Amino acid sequence: MKTPSVTSLPLFAVFIFCTVWAVLTVAAPLMVPSDTLVDLSGVVGGHENEDQFDDLSAIPHAVYWLGDAECHQLANRSFFLNGNQMPFCARDVGIFVGVAVGFGVASFIRYKIHPLIALAGLVPIAIDGGLQAVTSYESNNILRVVTGLIAGLALSLLIAHFMLVLQEDSRKKRSAGEGKPGQE
Repeated sequence: MKTPSVTSLPLFAVFIFCTVWAVLTVAAPLMVPSDTLVDLSGVVGGHENEDQFDDLSAIPHAVYWLGDAECHQLANRSFFLNGNQMPFCARDVGIFVGVAVGFGVASFIRYKIHPLIALAGLVPIAIDGGLQAVTSYESNNILRVVTGLIAGLALSLLIAHFMLVLQEDSRKKRSAGEGKPGQE
């Protein structure tokens, strides 16, 4: 069996980073004693729950602290593992996993994607989240994860495509510059 080759080292590095982040997001509630963090509901941009993280070890403390700052953490829009609320809502978890998967695909498979097709991957999250924001419609956590996963996958494939295009342009400029007299 042939081992797949990496299409781009920078893409592979982003894939590793995103995968580690997604794993830490899911693992953080498992690193905390059961039933310790049961309602982190708050607002984006605040640190309402910081006092609940004081007794946590460094890794879950950092992940929950970032979740407290960057996510509303509404309990009814989050999953619970080990009796603990996850540090990010269901939609964010879907986005993180989708981004990791997308960069993983791009790290090993060469592809071309039209930007409009990639942006179409944002339509489900726009409909689900948009309707929820402006009407009385209330989504469910499974749908939030799925729309987040699709959006994360679409965005990462689009970003990876542009990263590959920039790398190829840079390679072409370097090789064109090598043939010019007076440049060593």
